[in-house]
Amino acid sequence: MRLIGKNGPGAKSAATTEADTEGWADSSENSEDRPGALPAQRTGGLTDRRPVDGYGPDSLVHVSASQFTAAIGPYGAATEDEEGGEEGRERAGFDSASFETALAAREQAALEARHRQAADDGDADAAGRLGTLLLRRGDLEDAEPYLRGAAAAGLRSAANNLGVLLHQQGHRSEAAQWWRQAAVAGSAPAAHALGLQLRDQGEEEAAEYWLHFAADHGHPLGAYALGDLMEHRRDVRAERWFKVSADAGHREAAYRLARMREAAGDKETAETWYRTAAARSHARAALRLGVLLEERSRADHGLLDEAARWYRQSAQNGEPRAACALGFLLRDSGDLTAAAEWWQEAAEAGDGNAANALGALHASRGEAAEAERWYRSALDAGDQNGAFNLGLLCAGAGRDQQAEQWYRRAAYAGHREACNALAVVLLQRGDESGAEPWFSKAAEAGSVDGAFNLGVLHAGRGDHRQAQEWYARAAAEGHGEAALQLAVAQEQRGNLAGALERYRQAAAGGSAEGAFRLASVLDRRGDADDEAEHWYAVAADAGHRRAQVRMGVRAAERGALEIAESWYRRAAGAGSRSAAFNLGLLLARQDCEAEAMLWYTRAADAGHGRAALRLALLALRRGEPVQAENWCRRAADYGPAEVAERAGRLLGALHAELSA
Repeated sequence: MRLIGKNGPGAKSAATTEADTEGWADSSENSEDRPGALPAQRTGGLTDRRPVDGYGPDSLVHVSASQFTAAIGPYGAATEDEEGGEEGRERAGFDSASFETALAAREQAALEARHRQAADDGDADAAGRLGTLLLRRGDLEDAEPYLRGAAAAGLRSAANNLGVLLHQQGHRSEAAQWWRQAAVAGSAPAAHALGLQLRDQGEEEAAEYWLHFAADHGHPLGAYALGDLMEHRRDVRAERWFKVSADAGHREAAYRLARMREAAGDKETAETWYRTAAARSHARAALRLGVLLEERSRADHGLLDEAARWYRQSAQNGEPRAACALGFLLRDSGDLTAAAEWWQEAAEAGDGNAANALGALHASRGEAAEAERWYRSALDAGDQNGAFNLGLLCAGAGRDQQAEQWYRRAAYAGHREACNALAVVLLQRGDESGAEPWFSKAAEAGSVDGAFNLGVLHAGRGDHRQAQEWYARAAAEGHGEAALQLAVAQEQRGNLAGALERYRQAAAGGSAEGAFRLASVLDRRGDADDEAEHWYAVAADAGHRRAQVRMGVRAAERGALEIAESWYRRAAGAGSRSAAFNLGLLLARQDCEAEAMLWYTRAADAGHGRAALRLALLALRRGEPVQAENWCRRAADYGPAEVAERAGRLLGALHAELSA
């Protein structure tokens, strides 16, 4: 508890001299962050009391030269060069800081001596002052009799401080008695202390009474403790008392108030109170303020710098999560070196998320040993992402058995993506019955991949109704491939409007096939050419080969041959036989016959019937009937029907010519 001044007979009115009810100063970090602790109380009003014997100018203690020399050391003899100068005084051994310290110690000793003399002469007020001074110094044994005497004489401040002393000695019951006596006499600090003790004993109704008393009498710690008690009971009045305490400068109250407003969806007010607490060096408030600013930076990039400043302040005040968040912010800005430094600081302080980030950074550089070390650190910190990431690392290195073990460990700890990964491993091994429960567990825990894979599992069994339900669940969470499956089913049933809606959802979810099919439907409908072009481009840019061919065809139709050639080359290079054939046609029109032959051959070797037929005709033109016959046979085999028919007619003509 805070130490307070005296109150007793002859004192001035409470409004002017009552030390335990006047203005309040911030308590220590520990007292605010741990509401159950008893913060040190403040002493006030030590100079506004009535004069007693031994007080006043006539009673000043006179210090002799020998006593002063013993306290601060002898004066150095000044030489002529040193006389009067600061440099000279320093060389002479004069230390101004030591002088001030020694002088303050002498004044404190003199004050204590005056209090002790007056107390020994029966002055209860002096006894209370002396007891308070000794209590503050930690001299409990010497302080106790003086405080008891003053408390017995009716000084409520002494009764409160006696309660503090007894509480420190472990005599909680007797401490409560003296606090009650002081509280009944009007002491807000004593009411606060009594309320805390009653709360800790489970007597919440009585605790609320005394905390309310302290809060009503302007005690910010009492208001905070009352708010804390009410929040525990889910009492809406908690917010009011947190605000009272926060307005008086209590930073933890400001933080708690901000959390309540954020939970209520009022982020604007929450940000204001986070700022208030963060400005008073509250580490968690600075962290939350940084998070809110980072969220808002999507609309205003200028807020990122401010978010970084608050993260840095929070990290410097010992909050590892802020150091981790600052690392991600720096990574996103391209400063991986600084990001790694903050992640390492956070990881070494026990932040598993930062350890995982460091592991991922090393893994991306191919430093598997370092990555594994940090993933294990994350796991040691209790972050099951570490086990999952170890599984991914082992799988990437071909250590499948170890990967399965890590997946299994994370899955049993409830890691939903590990459940899905383990199920995939089991399914690939042919253990469908073992995979299904893990897919289900992943899906039920919210894994969209797990829900999609469960849909695939049911579809493979022919249970399309169940499959559609799981696809719908995954699609609702933005899974593009799940939406694609739903769209295909809608199109097959003839529900074109439903199919378009699902194709749009698939495309928005990142499905290149969904974007291509959406463009194809729009293209066939013929009333949304610009939108169709857009989705073809989206799919093509994502590497969809058929979309790239379609973009090439559309460009060629517009006469944009260079653009068409570019798209054909991209698709052909990725293995599209249609693109290779179209590229050959385009090059042939540009009189690049030799290169066109290369692309025809690549397309034909990949099974493209038209390319094989074109090669047969070119062989005939060159007078190579045997080569032409070989290409005709391949064209007939590849199809489609129209090509096979033409190839058959050409073969017949060749046979007739060869046999003539």
